[in-house]
Amino acid sequence: MDLSIMISELLKALPLTLAITFTAMVVGFALALIATTFRVRRIPVLSQLADLYVSYARSVPVVLQLFVAFYGLPVLMGAFGVEDFVSPTIAAMLGLSLYHGGYLSEVLRPAYLAVERGQHDAADSLGYSFRQKILRVVGPQAVHIALPGYGNSIIYLIHNIALVMYIGAADVMATAHLVMERDYNQYQFETYLVLAVIYSLLCLAAWLIVRFFEMRNARFGPDAGPAKATMMASV
Repeated sequence: MDLSIMISELLKALPLTLAITFTAMVVGFALALIATTFRVRRIPVLSQLADLYVSYARSVPVVLQLFVAFYGLPVLMGAFGVEDFVSPTIAAMLGLSLYHGGYLSEVLRPAYLAVERGQHDAADSLGYSFRQKILRVVGPQAVHIALPGYGNSIIYLIHNIALVMYIGAADVMATAHLVMERDYNQYQFETYLVLAVIYSLLCLAAWLIVRFFEMRNARFGPDAGPAKATMMASV
C-alpha cells in the first residue's frame, strides 16, 4: 500500500470531521449557555428541565446518544407529519451537540458560581442589569475560570467524533475502516498510526487556541484581584 494514497484518502474525509466538530462546538456552546442560565437563575420548570438535560448528556454513553439522535429524530419528525430527511451527518451533529452542551454546562455553572459574591454586589451597586453584570463583571472572570475545563471538553468532543462511524457518517475513522477493508486489513497498524497523528494534531490545535485565550484573559484571574477586575470591567 502506498502510504501517501492512504493519507490523502483520510484527509479527504477530514473536512467532514471538522464540520461535525465545529457544529457541535457552536451549537453545544449555545445549549450550554441556555442550560446554565436556567440552572443558575433557578427559573421554575425550565431549571428542572435543564437539570434533566444535563443529567442525560452526562449519564448516557455518547454512542447511545448518537443512536437516539439517528433513530429517534425521524420518529419525532414523523409524529408531526414531516418526512424523514435525517442523514447520518445531521444526526451526528445533533447527538454530539446535545452531548457537548450538557457536558459544557457543568463547566460553565461552577465557573459562574466561583466568582466571589462581592463582585455580584459591586455590579448591583453600580446599577447594572443582569446582562450588563454578566458581560462586564462576572462573565470575564467566569470565562477565565472556565477556560481549562472548556479546553478539556473540546478535546473530549474531538475524541468522541470517532464514534459517528457507528451511525454511518463518513468521517476519518469510517474512511480508515473502509481503506483497511479494501486492503484486506493488511495495514491496520499504519492506518491507525496515521489516525492517531490526525487526532493528536486536532487536539493540539484546540489546546493551543484555548491556551492563547487563557493567557489573553489572565488579567481577570485571581492574581488580578477582585477590585481590579471590577474596576477594569466597569471602564
